[in-house]
Amino acid sequence: METIIFTDGSSRGNPGPGGWGSVVIQEARSKKQNEAQVKELGGREERTTNNKMELMAALQGLRHAGSGGTIIVYTDSSYLIKGITQWIKGWKRNGWMTQTKEDVANKDVWMGLDEVIQGKDISWKYVGGHIGIAGNERCDEIATAFADDAKIDLYSGSLEGYSIPGILTISADTEKVASKKSSSSRSGAKAYSYVSLVGGKIETHPTWAECEKRVKGVKARFKKALNKEEEGEIMREFSS
Repeated sequence: METIIFTDGSSRGNPGPGGWGSVVIQEARSKKQNEAQVKELGGREERTTNNKMELMAALQGLRHAGSGGTIIVYTDSSYLIKGITQWIKGWKRNGWMTQTKEDVANKDVWMGLDEVIQGKDISWKYVGGHIGIAGNERCDEIATAFADDAKIDLYSGSLEGYSIPGILTISADTEKVASKKSSSSRSGAKAYSYVSLVGGKIETHPTWAECEKRVKGVKARFKKALNKEEEGEIMREFSS
């Protein structure tokens, strides 16, 4: 049995009112239930961040999926994918603390995700947001509606009766296009800051010239951030 999960999160302010949305599509579980099923999920928090809502969408989608078979999670959150496939191992070794001895951001949700993925065959796929992928667009609608505290009807029933066309149309080409668009848009985008890691110490720089001065000629890591939220993600990545 295969389960496909689309997820997205939204917040009005960071922090601010937020919402999350998931669409879970599962193959028929038995001869009695001989049609694939779709379940839309959503929720709201009064004061939260976009990152936390991205995590909550994945957590609740996986909880609904249960166990058995393979699971594919499609998300436009690199924070979620990097966290669950890379950073989480170091966090667990360090007792859910960063190298700077602070609690991992969104620790409670990360711990929930760590618990729910155990024993499951899960693939995590980045698809890019707002490029016409039906599942991602629908999750965005759900998450935004909950963030705005607006009424939205959530579907639960057969895939055949689902009103969102092309929900399962996710090609490898689409994923490559998403990756290329993300890469090309980043290269020409104005930097919010630059983050560097030298000798175990993380610093942020308002200009590339300042960052280059610190990292040139020494063993270092550095990365451009396009906004404050991404700056925080990079700092967490460097500290994990």
